[in-house]
Amino acid sequence: MSDLPKLIGERIRKYRKAKGLSQEELAHLANLHTTYIGQLERGEKNATLGSVEKVANALGIPLENLFRSIHSNPDSQEYTLTRIVTRLQTRSIEDQKIFLKLLDLLLDWKDL
Repeated sequence: MSDLPKLIGERIRKYRKAKGLSQEELAHLANLHTTYIGQLERGEKNATLGSVEKVANALGIPLENLFRSIHSNPDSQEYTLTRIVTRLQTRSIEDQKIFLKLLDLLLDWKDL
């Protein structure tokens, strides 16, 4: 089986947790069964596009966020930057500001 279900599942889990939702709450919002959400997050199910769209809508994110840069070259700058942005998008604005300050400090330290 492809790694795609696992990658999509990991992204669903990250967005769900960032929104502070339980699997049950996400299932309710997406009009899907709780067991199915768990199977999606673990990459055990090949979801239909309709189901993935329901999950994205329930999470309040564009569908493409779940698929963006999946097959990019892991050694490319685009892939690395996309991963950074994707991880930060799921965090609160307060966390994002903290990470920005930390990044500034790290870059200043590295440039010494």
